[in-house]
Amino acid sequence: MKSPRITPALRIALGAVLLAALMLPPLRHALEASMSLHMLVQYPALLLAGALLAAAVPAGLRRRLLAWNAMGISGLTACALIAAVLMIPRVLDLALTDWRAESAKVVALLLAGAVLRPSWRAAGLVVQGFFLGNVLPMTVVVGMLYQDAPLRLCNAYRLDDQQQLGFALVWGAAAAAATWLARAMWHLGKPVPALPRLSQRHAKFGDTSGVTDHRPPD
Repeated sequence: MKSPRITPALRIALGAVLLAALMLPPLRHALEASMSLHMLVQYPALLLAGALLAAAVPAGLRRRLLAWNAMGISGLTACALIAAVLMIPRVLDLALTDWRAESAKVVALLLAGAVLRPSWRAAGLVVQGFFLGNVLPMTVVVGMLYQDAPLRLCNAYRLDDQQQLGFALVWGAAAAAATWLARAMWHLGKPVPALPRLSQRHAKFGDTSGVTDHRPPD
């Protein structure tokens, strides 16, 4: 039995509801009260909202963006830059005290969520590996800095909360790397379907019309 298909209208509705819930003061303040919840729960939730709301992009604009985002390189680069900026401790502090910084953070994460999934799917293993090879070591370095710093790097958060976030970033990056490597090895280890041999008559006259194309789909 096939699972029910999620329509674009439903994706947009779910994204709008999720974004509205995240922006409600009780939930927003609860998530931003902890450094770990701020970065490890609110950030991914805003990325998910952006991915769902991306269904509202018109098909014509989506086709034009595909030319800009060949092999997912531009989109993944934008996501890496956004992640790098939003992990800076000063940015976390500003997001709590300046509504302009908070608005910029929300918009940036929504855009990153909108481009991340199509960019990842368009990228091959080489581009994905290059992207993760830059983002994951950066995440580990930031996590180690949060763990080892003797003083608070964010004025709004406690030192123990900062250290817990650093621990989670380091092990989260390690888990992501291991998961991707395992998936890449499984993908590379799959046997490639062999093309059927041509009959002597087809080979003699160069006729390949009776041969079925068994190439894997894109």
